[in-house]
Amino acid sequence: MTSVRIAWIGCGTHANEMLLPQLMRHDVTLAALCDSDADRLARTAMRFGVLPERTTRDWREVLNRNDIDALGLAIGPGGHFEIGQAAIDRRLPVFMEKPPAPTAFQARQLAEASRRQGVPVVVGFMKRYSTANRIASNILLSPEFGERASFLGQYMTAPTYFAKDPDYTGFYLHHCVHYFDLVPYLMGEVESVSARRHELAPGKLLLHVDFRFVGGGIGTLVVGTHQSRGTPMEWWQVMGDHRRVEVRNVHEVRYYRAPPFKVSDRNATLADGVDTLVWEPNMTAAANEDHKGYHALLGEFVRAMREPVEVPTIADGARAMQLLEQAIGGAAAEVR
Repeated sequence: MTSVRIAWIGCGTHANEMLLPQLMRHDVTLAALCDSDADRLARTAMRFGVLPERTTRDWREVLNRNDIDALGLAIGPGGHFEIGQAAIDRRLPVFMEKPPAPTAFQARQLAEASRRQGVPVVVGFMKRYSTANRIASNILLSPEFGERASFLGQYMTAPTYFAKDPDYTGFYLHHCVHYFDLVPYLMGEVESVSARRHELAPGKLLLHVDFRFVGGGIGTLVVGTHQSRGTPMEWWQVMGDHRRVEVRNVHEVRYYRAPPFKVSDRNATLADGVDTLVWEPNMTAAANEDHKGYHALLGEFVRAMREPVEVPTIADGARAMQLLEQAIGGAAAEVR
């Protein structure tokens, strides 16, 4: 079986440090490379061994090639929408980083085009694939866990990260959108969403987002721009009946059951099936782990070229964008 020939558009820091190194660990050939910045394009081509004749600053030249099997995009929401639409029209499978488009309406347009043409479009919701999140989500979906009653979580960042973004658009689209995919992935379909907003100072926003799920569960997500990126930024918990699962700082999983009190039991021990399970990765073998989830996600995209695979699709991207816009709208109405 020949390797998948992928053309890649977007040679920024994120593509160079997070996406392309993980993509190239799979059975792929980087068949073409594109970026509007000539220096950035040349540096990336040299780093990943792409010949100059396979590089261009014009994305249309990439789509006109007849020697590519799929397209990767990491250029921002406007480009994802425009180029993604053109690739779908050409019936070319696409991986695009989140956000998939500037608006939920445009994301739905991409989803409809993908459905109509039968072309897979995978969105970079890598949090589903973080090792700890995958362990935890498998516990939640097991018959043993039972009903998922509530979600609590936080996903923070720092004001300097979006300092040039006074209306918080970048914060919403590039940061918050992750959890508007992860929350329904963990809890099931969302029935309604609302939000409360508090701005500590310009650039320092706090949102408390409240969910009600179709299955009856409830949830609260805290997102904001007023914490140091030098501290752990993520934590989530799902509670069931006498059970709960927590993921701390992306890498630690805790599964709480219903242990008996041990204070009066002289023979007390750790009992399988009732006491707390804790998983942490072996950080001395960090190369074997996938804490961010990019390696697994891009591997599933490559698999999707050959067989049906459950992946975060553009339809999931449209759903996440819709929920995000509802929360933003609710928060804006709440302060008026």
